[in-house]
Amino acid sequence: MSANEARSGSGLHQTVIASAEAPIRLRLIEPDQGLEGPAQAWATAHGFKGQAGRVLPIADPDGHLVEVLAGTGPSQAGRAHRLGRSLPARLPAGDYRVEGLAAEDDEAFALGWALGGYAFDRYKAKADNGRARLVAPEGVDLGRVARVAEACALIRQMVDTPASDMGPLQIETIAREIAEANGAEVSVITGPALLEQNYPAVHAVGRAATEARAPRIIEFGWRLDQTELPLVALVGKGVCFDSGGLDLKPAAGMRNMKKDMGGAAHALGLARMVMEANLPVRLVVLVAAVENMISGEAFRPGDVVRTRKGLTVEIGNTDAEGRVILSDALQRAGELQPDLTLDFATLTGAARIALGPELPPFYTDDETLAGELQQAAAEVVDPLWRMPLWSGYREAVEADIADLRNDSADWAQAGSVTAALFLQRFAPETGSWCHFDIFAWNPRSRPGWPTGGEVQGVRACLRMLERRFGGR
Repeated sequence: MSANEARSGSGLHQTVIASAEAPIRLRLIEPDQGLEGPAQAWATAHGFKGQAGRVLPIADPDGHLVEVLAGTGPSQAGRAHRLGRSLPARLPAGDYRVEGLAAEDDEAFALGWALGGYAFDRYKAKADNGRARLVAPEGVDLGRVARVAEACALIRQMVDTPASDMGPLQIETIAREIAEANGAEVSVITGPALLEQNYPAVHAVGRAATEARAPRIIEFGWRLDQTELPLVALVGKGVCFDSGGLDLKPAAGMRNMKKDMGGAAHALGLARMVMEANLPVRLVVLVAAVENMISGEAFRPGDVVRTRKGLTVEIGNTDAEGRVILSDALQRAGELQPDLTLDFATLTGAARIALGPELPPFYTDDETLAGELQQAAAEVVDPLWRMPLWSGYREAVEADIADLRNDSADWAQAGSVTAALFLQRFAPETGSWCHFDIFAWNPRSRPGWPTGGEVQGVRACLRMLERRFGGR
């Protein structure tokens, strides 16, 4: 898959349009809102009272759809975005013009609609091309909606694509396309060259894979010569498939491990948004892309792995490989002295136990950054929850025969917290750092949120960057 397949494969760029001939009237109805004439009688006959999730089509005497009533449910923060996202899957194919939105909700509704139009049909013999399309309300920035929606589609398609078609090389190809489309310079270090260029942890985790799926560190920089601009570093975990290594996962735990490169997809998608929005920053993107497999070359429980920083890591469990590869990527980011570093990783099951699949935690010791992220998450309806870098658990990642261990001591229990504390040892010492322990997946299907790849935290990060550095 190439970066451009987000456009051709998902149809997102066509679900919100500028105009259409004779669009169908889509009326948003508040709970118990009164209606006039035949519409009220029709609503009463069908028990429609503006309930959230209810839609009521209305046809003319010839049976042609002329209007749809859509219940908004009670007023709450983010309602317009959620409503926009859920409607495309509930409506018949056709072009719609919405009524009943407050002007300040127009863009949120339109972006929600674009995100709700996502469909992963790459492997379907016959794709369903019938879609509900929204005629954008007047004043909506269609360019911005398309940029954000298409970058999110790319992230979701990368996560949805099976590992057979989304290995380290495919991630490299997508990274190159994104970088080159925006004038960024790319470098990739692969296989044994990782040892020569001092990325020993990335090499150790990925060396068991076949040569065609060799481990690599992918780096690209944008505007790095404009030193007057702040430098933002984006780091992503790109484990294209995680078997667990010699500490083999059970079948149920391995089934969805194609999504373990979700952090890399998120970093690349956010980078694309930043560059296409022309934010006044310099940007460096670092992705460690590996496959955690089993062979005679596999790293073993009990091994001691060296890192780019010089710290050693005792391997307690080969299934805790994500933090190991991120150690080298974060250290490299720190060498560039960024003003802000954001890393994304599908890192721990403990994060899901703590907060479930829909609310990803983030970790930072910068109070200002934490507040900005929480505000941005609420504004764009992209949920995040701050978790503590609890210093009392730091001893849990210290090892007996090495500097650190990749499996925290059992007494600490808080696996997502201890994983973040491990990463903190490698985080850049300049500027601020934030770690996102994302799930990147919808485990249940509902209108607008089909089972499969999901984008978490990226839109909140974009809003935070726009606010912090300008651009919106």
